Amino acid sequence: MQYLEQIKNETDGAWCALYTRHQHEKTVATILSARGLQVFLPTYRAVHRWKDRNKQLVLPLFPSYLFFKYEADRRIQILSTPGVHMILTTGNAPAVIPNEEIAALQRAAESPLRMEPHPFLKYGDTVRIKSGPLAGLEGFVSRQKDAFRLVLSVEMLGRSAAVEIDGSVLERVQSHRPQAVPPSVHGLASGHEMNSALIFHKS
Repeated sequence: MQYLEQIKNETDGAWCALYTRHQHEKTVATILSARGLQVFLPTYRAVHRWKDRNKQLVLPLFPSYLFFKYEADRRIQILSTPGVHMILTTGNAPAVIPNEEIAALQRAAESPLRMEPHPFLKYGDTVRIKSGPLAGLEGFVSRQKDAFRLVLSVEMLGRSAAVEIDGSVLERVQSHRPQAVPPSVHGLASGHEMNSALIFHKS
């Protein structure tokens, strides 16, 4: 009983991740938000070309995943939400995602800069953004021709997202610093590795 109370104290109000059915991310996010839970579903805009027209779509940045503030007393209600597969966990407790990592994703999503999916990246040259909407963030940088990209990765998903930035606002902090090996993270029915991190990468 004491162990369960300790888990509750450590996870209540913390950011956690939900794994949903395919194309149910928005539905789950809407339902949980209507029930008073704090939910974060990062999205991006993409243009899909059909035979006779182009259509702009708003798609989940990390398909089948969304983030939410955990409430232990509502665990059953959350898991019984239509479209929810599982809460990602470490052992018997929900896997907690550090606030600063969610904040980095939120700042990128709320900025005027365009964000989109990017091949998964894990390490590279560390830099700091000196000014602009993402000022103060540190991580790795990806350079393609004359364009620089800020890459944000969530290792438990094996997914990354990128935001194009002006190279003049970057300053080097450290070179080729590898990410620490993350602890194993599991869901209710399957395993994942996790260590959500803001990273850049130099290709």
